[in-house]
Amino acid sequence: MSSCSPMRVAVLPSRMADMNNSPLITASRLTKTYGTTRALNGVDLTVCAGESVAVMGPSGSGKTTLMHVLSGIITAESGTMQFLPQSTAGDHPVTVSGLSSEKRARLRRQHIGFVFQEGLLMPELTALENVAVALMLSGTPRTAAESAAARWLQALGLAGLEDRRPGQLSGGQAQRVAIARAQVTEPQIVFADEPTGALDSATSAQVLDALLDSTVGRGAPLVVVTHDPDVAARCSRLIRLEDGRIVHDSANAEVGT
Repeated sequence: MSSCSPMRVAVLPSRMADMNNSPLITASRLTKTYGTTRALNGVDLTVCAGESVAVMGPSGSGKTTLMHVLSGIITAESGTMQFLPQSTAGDHPVTVSGLSSEKRARLRRQHIGFVFQEGLLMPELTALENVAVALMLSGTPRTAAESAAARWLQALGLAGLEDRRPGQLSGGQAQRVAIARAQVTEPQIVFADEPTGALDSATSAQVLDALLDSTVGRGAPLVVVTHDPDVAARCSRLIRLEDGRIVHDSANAEVGT
């Protein structure tokens, strides 16, 4: 299992800022099969607080499947995956592979943020409402949720756009709303699936800056699935998958190149 890479410089205060490079996720011998295709084939991986991890590989290599297993969206057929909460005194390691779908959903709501290629914002809601709803789903009153949402939109350079709906935003603006939605609950880890894939190069750089600063900057790890070498180069760690196996991990010199 790979070791943890050094933290990037923190730029935002957070309840996780003093966790150094403590392991947050540990996975061992993960396997997942779709029909005759082995999407994951004995994957070992540790993800630590404060690191940014780029996951690359050809189409069908298992990148998205790995992200979905690590985030608890789906479960592996074999192997184990533990989530080690960092924020609250008394939290204990959680064996995610043994949780029901309802308990995995609760874990995602409480501890995990997501950013997707198309943003997946709700078109009928304003930017403010799209961000606030993430807190409201966890029981936060509407007024408090919208106040927190406004702070995150302002932090991401979107002040004055709170009342616009997704169709009234540029691609980069919409993706920053999606980042604000992912961050407003202060998740302990953020997963991003091709977050800049639909953007031009200049906008892509701006969105990646926002994603790194708002996640790694407060001490949380960021896991990015990407085909873009420029995105990968900005991350502190690179993992390459082929045929469901990790063939390169820059945090572990023992893994082949």
